[in-house]
Amino acid sequence: MTTESLAAGGDPRRLLSDVRALAHRVRLDQRVTWVALLVLAAVTLAAIPIGWLSLGPDCVRWVSDGGTGVCHIRGLDRAFYWLPALLLAYTAIALYAVRVTRARGVGARVLPYVLTGVALAVLSAAAWLLAFVYWQSQPLPTEPLPSWVMLLDRLIAPVGTIGVALLVLAWLERNVALLLFTLGYLALVLVPTDTFRIPHFWGPATDLLLPQTVGGAALLLGAVGFAVARRWQR
Repeated sequence: MTTESLAAGGDPRRLLSDVRALAHRVRLDQRVTWVALLVLAAVTLAAIPIGWLSLGPDCVRWVSDGGTGVCHIRGLDRAFYWLPALLLAYTAIALYAVRVTRARGVGARVLPYVLTGVALAVLSAAAWLLAFVYWQSQPLPTEPLPSWVMLLDRLIAPVGTIGVALLVLAWLERNVALLLFTLGYLALVLVPTDTFRIPHFWGPATDLLLPQTVGGAALLLGAVGFAVARRWQR
């Protein structure tokens, strides 16, 4: 039966190689990497002017004074922009995956990634709401918060949750390149902003918007890189 299933003069090793190549091609066709990165980059870059306009005077004063404490969280972009924007972004990614499934006849294992992204977006908005309510009744502290608190804040911020969700996508797609990219992305957006010495292009609020700027640029470059790589693989 094995002999009949092989082509004339067929080699079992060649057949195994062909099966592996076909499986690899299917995995490539299932990937929605560059589209996901492009959509998320657009959302992140659009958040920069919105975040600048929504920052309250406390935040501007805090940065102007050298960032010795924490500002009241008056910026409303996380609740009124980030949550609906991320929900729309993940919906768009899911719709693209469905389109890929129908056009190529292969499944796109993207649903767990989309659900993770949505859950993290809701968690980020809920954390912001709790912090907003808490800090409205508290005076501005004179000492900076512990470094682990600030790290957690950056992780559950929208740009941080985007990276955590991308780890799930890298696992689903068995995409080592995306995993390495995501680890680099998280390293960039989680690093303390005072590590960088940059001109304040947007005034004192530049430090507060730096993670969004870096994250958006990284996502956009990643989208371009993965799109080019995909064309080469074809």
